[in-house]
Amino acid sequence: MKRIDKILEYIAEHTKKLAEEHLLYDGGITAAEIAAHQNMLRNNVSKELSDLLRADQIIKIKGRPVKFLHKQTVEEIFRIQLKEKQIEVGSLDEILRPGEQVDPFHSLIGFKASMRNQVEQGKAAILYPPRGLHTLIVGQTGVGKTLFARLMYNYGKHMKRFSEDSPFIVFNCADYYNNPQLLISHIFGHVKGAFTGADSEKKGLVEKADGGILFLDEIHRLPPEGQEMIFYFMDTHTYNKLGESERNRSANVLLVAATTEDPGSSMLKTFIRRIPITINIPPLQERTPAEQLQILKHLLESEALRVNKPIKVESEVVKALIGSVTYGNIGQLKSNIQLVCAKGFLNSIRENQDEIILDFKLLPGNIREGLFNIGKNRREIEEFGAIASQLYITPEGSHVTEEEDVLEPPFNLYKLIEDKISLLKDEGLDDSYINRFITTDVNIHIKSFYNRFYNLKGSRERILKIVDNEVLEFAEQVKLLVEEELDRKCSERFVYAFSLHLSAFLKRIREKKYGGKPVYDPVNQNDEEYRVALTIKDMIEARFGIDVPGAEVTYVAILLKSVEEERQGNVGIIVAAHGNSTASSIVGVVDSLLGSSNICAVDMPLDVSPREILEIIIDKVKSIDSGRGVLMLVDMGSLLSFEATIMERVGIKVKTIDMVSTPLTLEAVRKASILDMELEDIYRSLKDFRGYNNIDASVNAILDNKVIITVCSSGRGAAIKVKEFVEKIVYDLTEKKITVIPARIRELDKVVKELQAKQDVLAVIGVKRPVDRTVPFIPLEQLIDASGEELLRELLLNHELPVVQASESVVIKDLCEDSLKEFLTYLNPHKILGTLMNFVQELEQELKLEFEYAMKVQLAIHTAHALERMVIHDGLVYRGETGTLDPQIMNAVNRACGIFASGINLTLTDDEKYYICEMLSDVYKTAPL
Repeated sequence: MKRIDKILEYIAEHTKKLAEEHLLYDGGITAAEIAAHQNMLRNNVSKELSDLLRADQIIKIKGRPVKFLHKQTVEEIFRIQLKEKQIEVGSLDEILRPGEQVDPFHSLIGFKASMRNQVEQGKAAILYPPRGLHTLIVGQTGVGKTLFARLMYNYGKHMKRFSEDSPFIVFNCADYYNNPQLLISHIFGHVKGAFTGADSEKKGLVEKADGGILFLDEIHRLPPEGQEMIFYFMDTHTYNKLGESERNRSANVLLVAATTEDPGSSMLKTFIRRIPITINIPPLQERTPAEQLQILKHLLESEALRVNKPIKVESEVVKALIGSVTYGNIGQLKSNIQLVCAKGFLNSIRENQDEIILDFKLLPGNIREGLFNIGKNRREIEEFGAIASQLYITPEGSHVTEEEDVLEPPFNLYKLIEDKISLLKDEGLDDSYINRFITTDVNIHIKSFYNRFYNLKGSRERILKIVDNEVLEFAEQVKLLVEEELDRKCSERFVYAFSLHLSAFLKRIREKKYGGKPVYDPVNQNDEEYRVALTIKDMIEARFGIDVPGAEVTYVAILLKSVEEERQGNVGIIVAAHGNSTASSIVGVVDSLLGSSNICAVDMPLDVSPREILEIIIDKVKSIDSGRGVLMLVDMGSLLSFEATIMERVGIKVKTIDMVSTPLTLEAVRKASILDMELEDIYRSLKDFRGYNNIDASVNAILDNKVIITVCSSGRGAAIKVKEFVEKIVYDLTEKKITVIPARIRELDKVVKELQAKQDVLAVIGVKRPVDRTVPFIPLEQLIDASGEELLRELLLNHELPVVQASESVVIKDLCEDSLKEFLTYLNPHKILGTLMNFVQELEQELKLEFEYAMKVQLAIHTAHALERMVIHDGLVYRGETGTLDPQIMNAVNRACGIFASGINLTLTDDEKYYICEMLSDVYKTAPL
């Protein structure tokens, strides 16, 4: 059978396996999946798919990634004849029901199979005149009750039952189950003076939900008096706030409630009678095998997107994961998938793999046993065997919406710590490593969550979709306490992270699911963070009226250790231009694109005197500076004269660049806010900037005619690595790009001859000298030595190329940064590299020496590790005799170390300095007098 026929047959088989609703919404198979399953090259598969599309045998579903369906099979399933040829659409639904908006329920797996009756009930509840029917959704934990309620709401908007801005308000009745007064106040609101502390009138959830849906989760936790007030509201659509005697308020609200309990045994019969529709969501085990597989694929897609790697899953793993679900339904399946993917992700890093491979031996014992739980009868086992083949999931395949992502907090301190510790213990790692890993990992997750809200308007409103306002306000109080007690300025990310953690803790306590102490305790009870965590424990108990277990103090202390201090602000940027609104217009564009808050405009009308403008700019400099200096972008060179006066008047470092433009300002803000660069670095990188597409033509003409050839003995792959290394060095030397071409050893002379016929070969770099001795040659080993880099610099200068006068070797910086990226955990290698180079240079000046390259690299890397040890308070203890150390070297090290105190606010201990002195002793002794 030909390759194209195999591919077509495979697509046909895959299309037949898909459920009807999956075909409509998300059906199809990708080129990557076909290549993986058929053991073919991806580019060959893509070529055959193009031919099949031209032959009108398949349908192309556009998107990320592109998917394909077998056309004839689609026609047979839907009993239609597709007239269109070479079909390329966004979804199959477009050609089956052209012009119609997609029904939101079509995204629900099983909407035309096991969930068909539930979907019809949900639609009826929304559309029933005149206001819809109040609904109770019943189902086990983790079956998707909240998701179903939201689909009802989206369907209401789809059918114009609700407007686009109609509210969907979520309330968990367990939040106030032991405080009826607060519960009633929360649902119906209160007036001023209704109770102690009611200083102003407050809206209730009913008022906020007017015109939309109020979703009451865990309705069985509602006390009888709360149920009575709600069923009275359902009868009359009227209510009164706490503290009012008259029911003179009204609201048009559709109530949707959810419970995991039997309604008849946990709720008032008078309340149940007033809810005409009850929708039962089946557990995962009662869904069809095809639906279970679809749910599994959807969850795997989310993980592929989260780690940005493809995931390959063996068929036995597919069955084991589905069979591992015993009580928690989709929620438990998701948890198991995340744990297995975490192990696979760790393996992919260790093995340097581009994809995550989930094989059976990777699974924990409890999930492996799931393989034996599949199917209650032979028919079901056979059905699973037929559909559960190997899966290949790509990151682009995820269809997680922003709304789903926001409503589910990605930061759960309990799960994060418990799963990761268990995983690391299994890997045999020691406690000290686990300590560092957990603290850093928590910090990474906090940053990940915070970055999703950063620069987005209404971030507070977004977080309030996840946590209660009372919890958020409490977290803000805790932030003030932490800042005072630990003497550190916390960022907003701490407030959000602590809010999420506290919300999860309160939920665990209410549901009596709070576990014991972590399997490993990375916190010392003598730590200052632990002391503050004890204070926070007392605050939680007083505020929420609960007993806080001792283990919770550990979790809070971990959180306090993990959260970084709020960093010093970015370099300030001032745009000053003549005209009534020139500067404001530029800043307006930049602000709308990048959302920066470290930039301001100074408009300079022509009738305003330079002295007045100077005073205005000085005020702006003082207000925008955060301690890192200010970059002024001006339209005329005459404003350059302001720089010295401003620095003299206010003592703030200022640099000025003229010829301001929108691209220049965008680049400045990007480097200051996103790359967090220092003032001098921004200035140096922008002083010759003339736009993204306006590089000096004469320089471009020179560059276009120059090439460098790299050659390596271990093959073309190694030559390409050398090519990338050389490109980096050349760019750092010239800030321009020069073509670098890799060549094989046997083809070197041929490549040189061909290129010389049309271009200027600057040099050959690598392991073999070309036959043509007129072409400069730099041996590979010489490239990492001063002479090789200097030779390359001279070659560039001789060819009239602009070369940056670097104060330090590009190669040294690259070697140091690559090493530090691999080993540093807490310090940012890119940010401290300049300080380390200055430290080495200062030592050279103090000792009147010039260190060799190897010594410079060794000093920089050793000192970086010493600084890292200062961060975690784990400095080395010097075991040698300090009396034998040279006092002159000791004085030089002491003076040079002052750079760290002023630059990055770290101080090395005397013991760490002794080790640096020991490293320098041999060099100093052998230095010529």
